[in-house]
Amino acid sequence: MPRLIAFILPLMLASVSTAQVATSNGTGVTVRALDKITGRVQELQIAAGQSATVGRITVTANECRYPESNAAGEAYASLTIMEIGKDAPVYQGWMIASSPALNAMDHQRYDVWVLRCTTS
Repeated sequence: MPRLIAFILPLMLASVSTAQVATSNGTGVTVRALDKITGRVQELQIAAGQSATVGRITVTANECRYPESNAAGEAYASLTIMEIGKDAPVYQGWMIASSPALNAMDHQRYDVWVLRCTTS
């Protein structure tokens, strides 16, 4: 087993990319929210540092980043999502537009995912 680890570990480390993509900050974020009980879907445009409410949750856009070379490309958004009557956020962290399941909000009634950064 130690020999196998010694063989696989360098291969795994070699496959990790160290390249970084230069990003720009958007002026806000566009998110889509789904109420799983009513089936209602809403698209929200939220300016950075601002909030929007859907049903019993409030989505705050902390910031949104996108690749400098492709403003219409990938969006990475830092969100804080609060539910009425709860002291702690139901979600706080980064969501990635192309991989909504990667860091998804786990809530029994609502789904929220990032669509894109706004740039103007």
